Amino acid sequence: TRFAHCCTFCTFGIQSFAPLQTRKIAQIENIFAKILRGEIPCNKVDECDHTLSFHDIQPQAPVHVLVIPKGAYVNMTDFSENAPAEAQAAYIAALGRVAKMVGVTENGYRLIANTGTNGHQDVPHLHVHIMGGQPLGRMMPSTQ
Repeated sequence: TRFAHCCTFCTFGIQSFAPLQTRKIAQIENIFAKILRGEIPCNKVDECDHTLSFHDIQPQAPVHVLVIPKGAYVNMTDFSENAPAEAQAAYIAALGRVAKMVGVTENGYRLIANTGTNGHQDVPHLHVHIMGGQPLGRMMPSTQ
């Protein structure tokens, strides 16, 4: 597995961000919190001070990687309203960096963030799926 250098966004504000988020993650019992605490292993693709990326254990495409923030955010709304700007910038940078690392940028890929009940979010921790490696078809079936 190849690791990238930490992104430039992760060098700012770490002291004020990490302790608060570490305390929150310590109180959460979902699978991603356990991965972040090192209680469950993962097949890591990339990591920086604000994000962790790893291969999905039940891939639905030849390339299927998850990118999660290290902070305790339930979904993109929670993240966009409560994460510091440097954590948000690092997360967006990680999505692009990881897509490039896993080789899907040339032919295309899909980013999916399931949110809430209607979005079929299985784990209450923000995560974006990077999927590619083959034609993925239409995003959703037509409702007409």
